[in-house]
Amino acid sequence: MSGVTVSHAVRCDALHKRYGDVVAVDGLSLIVQRGECFGLLGPNGAGKTTTLKMLSGILYPTSGEVEVDNYTPSKRDYDYLRKISLVMGQKSQLWWELPAIEGFILNKEIYEIEDKYFEDKVAELSKLLEVEDILKVPVRKLSLGQRMKCELLAALLHNPKVLFLDEPTIGLDVVVQKKIREFFKQYNQDSKTTILLTSHYMEDVSELCKRIIIINHGTKIYDGSLEDLTKKYAKDKYLKLIFNNKIKKSDLYKYGEIIDFEQNGLKATVSVARENHTKAAASILENLPVDDLDISEVDLEDIVSKIFQEGRN
Repeated sequence: MSGVTVSHAVRCDALHKRYGDVVAVDGLSLIVQRGECFGLLGPNGAGKTTTLKMLSGILYPTSGEVEVDNYTPSKRDYDYLRKISLVMGQKSQLWWELPAIEGFILNKEIYEIEDKYFEDKVAELSKLLEVEDILKVPVRKLSLGQRMKCELLAALLHNPKVLFLDEPTIGLDVVVQKKIREFFKQYNQDSKTTILLTSHYMEDVSELCKRIIIINHGTKIYDGSLEDLTKKYAKDKYLKLIFNNKIKKSDLYKYGEIIDFEQNGLKATVSVARENHTKAAASILENLPVDDLDISEVDLEDIVSKIFQEGRN
């Protein structure tokens, strides 16, 4: 068999590297109370992950001050690192070819955890996370949900006082997402660990966090409770309707904005002004063949999208 190698040179005189400064986080100021669980929201590129990396000491801020529990994260003091843990949904700290338990043992040595405490903690967390039967299975053979649970277990072995969670449920199915949210809720209540959460899943935030901070282009645009956010931006309520008989879309125009309408004419969602929603609901019940009616708040995801949209205009 003969082979031929062809090589050629290409001149790229027209291509030049260009450098510039990008401000990832700009004038962001926040205070988090001990034991608080709060959400950090924003679109891709808003500065959420950069903020968590600064708080955990991975990145050094070019200006300003960062302090967590009287420590400066960028100094990477060992005592500080023992008090925190960072879990990133798209990064793994466990060894791919080894069973999860081997990774836990490595963390045990790194954090100088006593044998008895380690055994008790693994037993406690593996039961809560429902991974007792897979601790000796190589990580590469685990499902995404199982791996994420093991990542959480590894991150919590040294009993951190502050837990940074960057998209911890990304890519997981809804069942596993729900179980992990339940775990975080229980863990926060039991351990009083401070939790800073970033997520694109609004269910994560609405179920776990009473307070949220919304940032865009590195700048804080909202800091407060979910309740106040709803009052400020959710001027409407949703009427979710199921009909006995098919109706026309035009039958709903006079009640409010139609958010969703199924083509079979049997289901619809109408957005109605908050102050008029009971009157509108009564009129719909009287004039249309309603089988079921549910009155709900505007979805958090819709509220956040509205805030971003207003910020661009």
